[in-house]
Amino acid sequence: MAISFDPTLYLVTDPRQTAARGLEATVEAAVSGGVTLVQLRDPQAHGRALVEQARALKALLAPWRIALIINDRVDVAVAADADGVHLGQDDLAPADARALLGPGKIVGLSVGTPAEFAASDLAGVDYLGVGPVQATGTKGDAGTAIGAAGVAAVRALTRLPIVGIGGIDAAIAPQVIRAGADGVAVVSAICAAADPQAAAETLRRAVSAAL
Repeated sequence: MAISFDPTLYLVTDPRQTAARGLEATVEAAVSGGVTLVQLRDPQAHGRALVEQARALKALLAPWRIALIINDRVDVAVAADADGVHLGQDDLAPADARALLGPGKIVGLSVGTPAEFAASDLAGVDYLGVGPVQATGTKGDAGTAIGAAGVAAVRALTRLPIVGIGGIDAAIAPQVIRAGADGVAVVSAICAAADPQAAAETLRRAVSAAL
């Protein structure tokens, strides 16, 4: 069964915010509510534990045909046969990640500004994560908020799919889409919600209406 790449509503996990409910339960509720793409992000997890988490999520997402992306760790993506990786500016170069993953996997890259875009080697990149749109506490090195205008500035430079990320909720999501994003990535808006499924449903409606 083919896995689809659909960045409409992109969930990025946070181990602190999913701890009480559980990672798998949170992700299952989120995809039930309309999440279309999932990224496993846990900077503190050791390699073996991260691979085990990735394999569990891949099995959970397979019936939904939803892709699983691993943050930063190309080795974990390979070991777990995940569907791709998302890289920061200081991570492995996208071309090197592509060489390790092969042609059938997804490679995403974080870009914060037009200057950062211009300095990036986009060989092998399938999509861009653009932000932070608003200030966010889930990633300490996220950089200065760029707003919807910053998303529009990057949109003008590329035809690659772009996903707005950073402090996004249902209120600002339509602005990000209207600025040219193909989807939005969220962390707290779903992971920290009392009802992740309902939160995902609300976000999906907001994004779909704007699209």
